[in-house]
Amino acid sequence: MAVTEAECETMIAAAEEHRVKLMVAYRLHFERATLEVIEAVRAGRIGDPKVFTSTFTMHVERGNIRLREDLGGGTLYDIGIYCINAARNLFRSEPVEVRALCAGARGDVEEAAGAAMLFPGGRLATFACGFGSEKVSAYRIVGTRGEITADPGYELAAALKLRSMIDGKARSRSFPKRDQFAPELVHFSDCVLGDTQPEPSGREGLADVRVIRALYRSAKSGRMEKLARYARRRRPQLRQEMRRAPVRMPSMVHARPPSGG
Repeated sequence: MAVTEAECETMIAAAEEHRVKLMVAYRLHFERATLEVIEAVRAGRIGDPKVFTSTFTMHVERGNIRLREDLGGGTLYDIGIYCINAARNLFRSEPVEVRALCAGARGDVEEAAGAAMLFPGGRLATFACGFGSEKVSAYRIVGTRGEITADPGYELAAALKLRSMIDGKARSRSFPKRDQFAPELVHFSDCVLGDTQPEPSGREGLADVRVIRALYRSAKSGRMEKLARYARRRRPQLRQEMRRAPVRMPSMVHARPPSGG
């Protein structure tokens, strides 16, 4: 959404003052696989959720905007945010303490980052993200009765896959590739036409940015960072799912994917 909490707050205030809609483009908030995991955890199918782990890595070529600190680059801003957003919405709460480590350098930013987030009730989330490793996008949520793994879980250009083990019963599901951007546009358009508030809203964007900022402070100080209480009443729901047929990758004009090609 932005690179500081103050910028997010300014955007939210401006939208409220002028009575316009503000939505943050979280494509997975409309994706069936993501929403099914959120619903399964909410319904208590894995028991009490206790541990979240995730890895999101890719190769990013030098010169890419993701490696420019002055333009908002960095592993946590670009891909770590997916892990943070998933943990927050699976635990249905906001972290109270965070700790981070950054490793290496790629362009102006870190090559990799690892983080731990403590949530109310003793729930723990850990993740690693990086710009210099093979492409991986997976997460796992473990509860007192079972666990669910999404691998890939954040992918844009391929099918998402879920594996679960609940009460000793294993299950696997695959969700075909679909257009993840069209549902965002349709939802936002519906909110404008119907005068309703989008989910994800500006407050959802701020929720992630405040965590990212705390993680970078922790990496710099070498200490655990506490977060002030932050209430989020709205969470992604299964009814938000929207299916649109997959589309081909468009021809690039004066641009390249982060990994080149």
